[in-house]
Amino acid sequence: MTKIIGLTGGIGSGKTTIADYFRSKGIPVYIADDEARKLMQSQVIIEAIKNSFGETIFEEGILNRERLAGIVFNDADELNRLNAIIHPAVKAHFNEWLTHHKEFPIIIYEAAVLFENGSYKNFDAIISVVAPLKTRIQRVIQRDNTTEEHVLKRIAAQWTDEQRIAKSDFVIENTDLEQTKIKTDEILKILQIKQKDS
Repeated sequence: MTKIIGLTGGIGSGKTTIADYFRSKGIPVYIADDEARKLMQSQVIIEAIKNSFGETIFEEGILNRERLAGIVFNDADELNRLNAIIHPAVKAHFNEWLTHHKEFPIIIYEAAVLFENGSYKNFDAIISVVAPLKTRIQRVIQRDNTTEEHVLKRIAAQWTDEQRIAKSDFVIENTDLEQTKIKTDEILKILQIKQKDS
């Protein structure tokens, strides 16, 4: 039976780098945030967002993602409201994706908020990616061409590294790429051994 491994970490921790490395090893990876973005373009989700958040976050019928982000990352209740729309849709999409990858012994499910939404309980193991706060801020500013203030708000809306580490089976400190790859290989070897033994 396929083992589903959760891969998570705060914004700027470098989850995508790890996900890409797993993929290079032939492990299928489901990027939940990317799929959520695609699903947010579907008519059903757009209507649900419109009903919940109103017309003001739309411009000529097109969802203004920055405006929506400005609302949800400043208010935990609003973020929960959005997640209540998006997460069930992502879960259904993932279950469908999984049926096409059943022949793989291990698959990776990458998402920023595995702990915050309680979905971590659905996985066979959890890997958390961590990095120093300063590094994370610099990465996101460069990637998104944004401000430190905006990044810190996003970080504040997520669990801390300490909270994640306490609930994780494995931790990857992602500061030096070569060391990160070595650690990822070690974890993959352990997972493959456990899969064979199960």
